[in-house]
Amino acid sequence: MSRLRIVLTTFLCILVLSPFALSPKAQTKPAQSTASEGEKRFLANCGRCHNAPEAISPREARAVVRQMRVRAMLSAEDEKLILKYLAP
Repeated sequence: MSRLRIVLTTFLCILVLSPFALSPKAQTKPAQSTASEGEKRFLANCGRCHNAPEAISPREARAVVRQMRVRAMLSAEDEKLILKYLAP
């Protein structure tokens, strides 16, 4: 019983403290936060049906996102961030 309590307490501490360990890194690299925001938007909107391409040219990315904007009901901000993520 006490082992279970120790394991659960350790797990909860790690779970609670992990966002604080990551926050200084996010503050030091603002460009990375934009890329990660684009990745979040991609996963939320596009990731349901598609995997992120390994490499895609900016021209191809613009064409694909423009075509999918209406189908996926992307906002202009979503489109901009996803394009930045796909072809930086």
